Amino acid sequence: MRELHKVVRANSSTTSLVKIMTNSLVVGGAGFVGSWVVEELLKETDGEIFVLDNLLSSEKSNISTSNRVHFIHGSASDESVLNRVDANIEKVFHLACFHGNQSSIFDPLMDLENNIKPTLTVLNWVEKRAPKARVVYTGAGCAVAPKTWNTPTGVPEVDETPLLHDSPYSISKVTGEMYAKYFADRRGLDVVRVRFQNAYGPREILGAGEWRGTPHTIWRNVIPTFIWRAINNEDLTLYGAGESSRDFVFVEDLARGVVAALDQGIKGEVYNLASGQELLIKDVANKIIEFSNSSSELRIEGRRDWDHSGRRFGDPTKSRKEIGFTATTDFDKGLRETIIWTQSNFALIAKSIEKHKDKI
Repeated sequence: MRELHKVVRANSSTTSLVKIMTNSLVVGGAGFVGSWVVEELLKETDGEIFVLDNLLSSEKSNISTSNRVHFIHGSASDESVLNRVDANIEKVFHLACFHGNQSSIFDPLMDLENNIKPTLTVLNWVEKRAPKARVVYTGAGCAVAPKTWNTPTGVPEVDETPLLHDSPYSISKVTGEMYAKYFADRRGLDVVRVRFQNAYGPREILGAGEWRGTPHTIWRNVIPTFIWRAINNEDLTLYGAGESSRDFVFVEDLARGVVAALDQGIKGEVYNLASGQELLIKDVANKIIEFSNSSSELRIEGRRDWDHSGRRFGDPTKSRKEIGFTATTDFDKGLRETIIWTQSNFALIAKSIEKHKDKI
């Protein structure tokens, strides 16, 4: 068990908490979730934080301006880029991935280069350069969830998955977990795994990064896409009649969970970062229209031919017991905050979308 703080005794009889001086590496730290993990580390430690990101699906605007944060531009699939980290690293957070399902379907080789290869390269680099560091690998709850449109049950932390996957992205996230497990069990690295459910919240910038082959470079995930379209009074498209469901976790909660897994998680184990609440996409769409005072309407489409993951949510029981993680942000509150952030950053998002206009 890892403790983030140590207790010291002052001259008086009082007890105070002092931050430990530890250095961290956040791979993918310019990304939506990664930038929030950096913020958590700035609050919890006094050490230096190295952010390594190739900006393929992220923006520099998400990088903290703290003088303790050092940005390295490059791909984690290149060991020479990792070697530019010039400090003794004790904490490694691997959040980089190739975003997301549709882009990976369009270009599986690009997914391999930016999903599987960086994971193996980071683990191999840690073994050689920082063998005593603790590593958190971020997997995806969708990769192990049953493919069903029937009423689901909360998915626990099973270490098994079917051969049928909806996308190379899903395959890569499972493969990453396999490598993380292998390096923990067979090569002695101190690796903990977490599985994200569906993150939402401020800093998810539509169109972030470079063109990745399809319009889904822009239209990333359902909540930021629906919010943007609702703000602009455009119709919201519901696939599968809106009967699909997800487990949405506010990004700040998710970042806390990542840090909690590093501090409290057991080597080799995996933890769901989930709310445990199933939300139908059509209900989310209606909330977004209401909260943004939009005149948008719902447009119903059939199921996407590649998507078999109709309904799912995660079981947070183990995470609550073992690492003290609970998703505390009420969904409506988090959704309202995300809408306000989007409205406040309208120009930034519009510019990010605009840079891809000649590719669509």
